[in-house]
Amino acid sequence: MSDGFTTPQSVLIPVSVIAERRPATSPWADWSWRVLEVVANAPDLPPWTLLRQEEGRSLFLAGKADVALHPTDTANYKQNLESADPRLWVVLRAAGGEPGMALHLVTLDPGEAHLYADVGNDILESLPLPAFLHGPAQAFTATHHKERSFHKRRRDRADPEALARRVPGEEE
Repeated sequence: MSDGFTTPQSVLIPVSVIAERRPATSPWADWSWRVLEVVANAPDLPPWTLLRQEEGRSLFLAGKADVALHPTDTANYKQNLESADPRLWVVLRAAGGEPGMALHLVTLDPGEAHLYADVGNDILESLPLPAFLHGPAQAFTATHHKERSFHKRRRDRADPEALARRVPGEEE
């Protein structure tokens, strides 16, 4: 699952997501969801396959997704990869049917993750970046990143006559 937009230089890295469901302690929700892990080589199982169930806790293979790396987003990847604790973000979205969630997105881009943090209905989980993704992401960023200098834009001067009343028949 990717964001749907790719360029010829974009790279899609397939991953699988392991999620956990527990009974909620809140009176407003039945379940509490948490993403536990992102793995590289999961078995070929349908989304939301129950892996294990114990004392109210259920582990699911949430499904497969693609981590999309785009050449235009390398500044965000670089910032993430150079941080003390590189992260990977997973978005789960409420869905009809069992188990009630859908895997929506897995991203390395903190800017993209922030977009989903602002929406109240999605579950956004931040995980440490797995080692199997760090190398390819680092190589992609090194290949495609171009430093861009900051260019401060200046506003055009205001035209005080722009909103003035025009007298019919008067020409400029």
